[in-house]
Amino acid sequence: MNGGCVLLLCALLVGASSGSRTGQLQKPPCRPGFSQNFYTVIVSRDMLHGQSILKDTTLSSERVKFEDCQRSRDVGFVSSDPNFSVRPDGTVYAEQEVANLSEPVQFMVTARGLHDPHIWETTVKLALAGHLHPLPLTKITFEEMLSRVWDSQPRVIKFSRKHQRGSSANGLRRQKRDWVIPPINVPENSRGPFPHMLVRIRSDQDKDVGIRYSITGAGADQPPSGIYNIDPISGNMFVTQPLDREERASFHLRAHAVDMNGNQVENPIDLYIYVIDMNDNRPEFQNQVYNGSVAEGSRPGSSVMQVTATDSDDSTTANGMVRYRILSQTPHSPIPNMFTINSETGDIVTVAAGLDREKVSQYTIIVQATDMEGNLNFGLSNTATALISITDINDNPPELTVRTFSGEVPENKVNVVVTNLTVVDRDQPHSPNWNAVYRIVSGDPSGHFTIRTNPITNEGMLTVVKPVDFELNRAFMLTVVVSNQAHLASGIQSSLQSTAGVTISVQDVNEPPVFPVNPKMIRFEEGVPAGTTLTVFAAQDPDHFIHQIVRYSKLSDPANWLKINRTNGQITTMALLDRESMYVKNNMYEATFLAYDNGSPQASGTGTLQIYLIDVNDNAPVLIPREAQTCERARPNSRINITASDADADPNIGPFVFELPSFPASIRRNWTVSRLSGDYAQLRLRIPYLEAGVYEIPVIVSDSGNPPLSNRSLIRIKVCPCDNNGDCSATGAVAAAGLGTGAIIAILICIITLLSMVLLFVVWMKRREKERQAKPLLIDPEDDVRDNILKYDEEGGGEEDQDYDLSQLQQPESLDHIISKPSGVRRVDERPVIAESQYPVRPSLPHPGDIGDFINDGLRAADNDPTAPPYDSLLVFDYEGSGSTAGSVSSLNSSSSGDQDYDYLNDWGPRFKKLADLYGGGDDD
Repeated sequence: MNGGCVLLLCALLVGASSGSRTGQLQKPPCRPGFSQNFYTVIVSRDMLHGQSILKDTTLSSERVKFEDCQRSRDVGFVSSDPNFSVRPDGTVYAEQEVANLSEPVQFMVTARGLHDPHIWETTVKLALAGHLHPLPLTKITFEEMLSRVWDSQPRVIKFSRKHQRGSSANGLRRQKRDWVIPPINVPENSRGPFPHMLVRIRSDQDKDVGIRYSITGAGADQPPSGIYNIDPISGNMFVTQPLDREERASFHLRAHAVDMNGNQVENPIDLYIYVIDMNDNRPEFQNQVYNGSVAEGSRPGSSVMQVTATDSDDSTTANGMVRYRILSQTPHSPIPNMFTINSETGDIVTVAAGLDREKVSQYTIIVQATDMEGNLNFGLSNTATALISITDINDNPPELTVRTFSGEVPENKVNVVVTNLTVVDRDQPHSPNWNAVYRIVSGDPSGHFTIRTNPITNEGMLTVVKPVDFELNRAFMLTVVVSNQAHLASGIQSSLQSTAGVTISVQDVNEPPVFPVNPKMIRFEEGVPAGTTLTVFAAQDPDHFIHQIVRYSKLSDPANWLKINRTNGQITTMALLDRESMYVKNNMYEATFLAYDNGSPQASGTGTLQIYLIDVNDNAPVLIPREAQTCERARPNSRINITASDADADPNIGPFVFELPSFPASIRRNWTVSRLSGDYAQLRLRIPYLEAGVYEIPVIVSDSGNPPLSNRSLIRIKVCPCDNNGDCSATGAVAAAGLGTGAIIAILICIITLLSMVLLFVVWMKRREKERQAKPLLIDPEDDVRDNILKYDEEGGGEEDQDYDLSQLQQPESLDHIISKPSGVRRVDERPVIAESQYPVRPSLPHPGDIGDFINDGLRAADNDPTAPPYDSLLVFDYEGSGSTAGSVSSLNSSSSGDQDYDYLNDWGPRFKKLADLYGGGDDD
C-alpha cells in the first residue's frame, strides 16, 4: 500500500455461528458488537518494521473481536485516524510506515451495517513496549490534544461512485459495494476559533457542472440547528460552536450535491459526527453523607457499607472510570486504618480487629472518588463522608454493685419493695443487651418474693408477693443472679459479680385474732329454747411471742337470736330458733362475730357462724284453696280439687289426709271428700241438689309428721245455678251472693239518684258562669263601701305617752343626711339618690302606627324607673314621739263659734255633699 508496510494490529471480524458448536452448553443470547469498548495494544520495536502485532488466528484477550449474529449482515469498518485503516475482513493496518511511538496513539474504530442504521464503536490504543506507563497527560496541553483530534480528521470526503462490471453470459451486471464514509470526530469544549472547518465535501462532477452543496439533519437545519454549516460552493463543512458530549454525543447529517437548477447530481451521503469526550466532569456521590454500621468485635473483612459516585463523562473511557480511596478516619482508635474500600465498587470493609462500641461508638470516614481510573495527576476528584456506627453486641455481662444486699419487710404485707438491687452494664442502654433479668436461685422455697426490673434504671426491685409470717420466719437469706434479655456473645463468660446475696429481716406486727374454723357450721333442731348454749366460737391470737387478751362481740345477727360471751366466745340463744323464719336460707342461719385483742394498735378479726336448723313438725298444714264454687245440682264436672300447704320440710309435710268433721251432721250428709293422690283430694256434693247460696265447709287436714299435726280449715263454697256447660250464670251468681230482688232494686235507685244530683250541680254551675260573663261587676258587692258605716280601730295613746323618733317623718331640706345616713335606716318614700332613667323621645313626625309603641316604651321606662314617684308602693309611718317640733294636735277641739267656713266642701264632689250640708252653714242653719 503505497510502498508502506502493512501493520496488522488487532481486529479480526469473527462471525459467530449459532450452529457451529453443537453438543456444547447453550450460550447466552447473541448481541452484535465489539467484544470490548477499549483495547490497549503493546507494540514492540521489531514489529514497527513490518511484522504483525497480533495474528488473525490468536484468541488472546487483547484481540479485538466483532460479533455478527446475522452472518448475512454487511458490516463496514472505519478508523478515525487516517494513518490506520480497516479491511473488510476486520484487519486493522497502517497506511504508512510507523516510525515513532514514543507517545501513545489512540483512535476509534467504527462498525456500521451497509443496509442497517446501527453503529458500533471501539477504541484502540497503541503504546511502544517498554512504555507501559505512558507519559502523564498533564505534560500534553489541552490545545495539543484538541489539535491532534482536529488533525486526525479526513480532509476531503468524496461522493461515492457506482461501478458496474459485467458478469457471466446472462448479461447481468453486479453493483460494486459503496465506499464507507469515515466518521468525523469533534472534541467537546473546544475553544475555537469558530467556525472551524471539519471536512470538505466534493463531487467528481464539479469540473463539468456547477455544484451546490448542503447538509441536513439534527444540528444543521433541525434542532439543535446552526451547529454545523457548509459552504455551498466550496463544500467546506464547519462547526460553529463548542460541543458538549454530555448533552449530545453524536450527530447524523446528510450531505447533498445539486446543480444550479436544483437537480440532484449525487446520491446523498451520510455523515456521522462523534463528539470526543474530555474529562470535564468530576465524580459526584449520590449522597454527601452515608450511614453504615458494623457490629463490634467483627472480624477483618466484614462488610460495612457501599458508597457510589457517578461521572457524567464517557464510562467506556478513562474519563468516566471512577476509583475510590479513603482519605481519613476519625478517631484513630485502636489504629488509624480500621477500614478499607474497594477502589472499583466502593464497598467499605473492616481490615483490622478491635472494634469496641464501649470505646468508640462511631467512626467518620472521608472517601474520595477520582476519575481517570484514579490517577491523581490528571483525574478529577470529589469527596463524601461515611458515618460508621458500631452496633452493640452483648459482650459485657451485668454486674451487681455489691456482693450483699439487705432489707426489711413487715409481716403479712404484699406488694412491698424490700430493697433495690443495683447493677452496672456497659452495653447499649435500654437494649436487650442491657436490660437486666433477675432470678432468685435459693433461699425462698415457698415463693414469697420476686424481683421486677425497673425499665428506667435497670435496678431489680425485690418485692413481696406472698405474705411472710414473723412467727414462722424471722429472716430470709436469698441468692440472686442477674443476666440480660439477650444471650452473651460467643466467647463471653458470665461475671462472678453477677451473683449476690440478699438478707431480709421480717418485722413483727400486731396480727388480728384468727378463728381456726371460719366459717364454722353447727347443726341444731329448730325450736331450741332461749338460753341454750350452742357452741364456743373462740379465736386464737397469732402473736405467740406477745401475751394479749382476746375479747368478742356480735357483729351481725339478722334475727337477733344469739349472744356471745365477751370473754370466752360462748354462743347462747336469746330466742326460739325457727327454721321457717325469713332470715333462714336453705335451712342455714348465719351470724358474724368480732374478735379483737388489746394490742397497740388494736387488731380485730371476724368469724362467721353457720347454724343448720333441722326441721321439726311444728307447722300444721293449711287448706288450699279457701274459696270455690260449684253447681247446685250434682254433676260429674262439679267437683272441687283441694290440696294443702305446709311450711315444714320433708318428711313433715305430705302426703296429707283430708276428712270432713262429724259435727255438724249436715256437712257429711251434703258433702263428701275423696283422695286423688298424696297431696290432692276432691270435694263434691253428696246429694243431687243443694239450694244456691254460700256455704262454709270445714275440712280437717293432717300432715305426715311424727306425731302428725292437723288443722281444721274452712273453705267458702258458692253454690249457684249453672248453664249447660257447667258454668255459673249471672243471676245465679247474684243469688248465690245472698241478695234478694228488693235489695237489687234499692241499689239501682240509689245509683240513679246520685247521677241526677251530679247532673243538676253541673247545670247550675254552667248557668252561673254565663250570668257572670253577661253582667260583669266593677266592684264586688261585698267590697262596696258606699253608704256604709266603717268602724276603724281606736287611736292609741298621745304623743306624750310614747317615745318615737320624729325625724323619720320630717321633710328633709337637703340630701346630705340621706347620703350620710347608715345603711338600713331610710324612709321608704324618699327619692332615691341615683341617676335618672332615660325616657324615649317622640319623633317630630311620628307615624300613626308608632304611637302605640311610643306609649308602651314610655310605660316600660316608668315602671323600671326607681326615681319616679311614688318611690315605694308600701309607705310605713311611725307614731310621733315626745318633743315634736310640730306641736301636739291633741289640743285642737271643735269650735262652735261659727267662724269656720266649710263652703269649700261643696267643691270636693258628691262624696262630701252630706258633710257640706252639715257644716256648710246654709239656709238650714
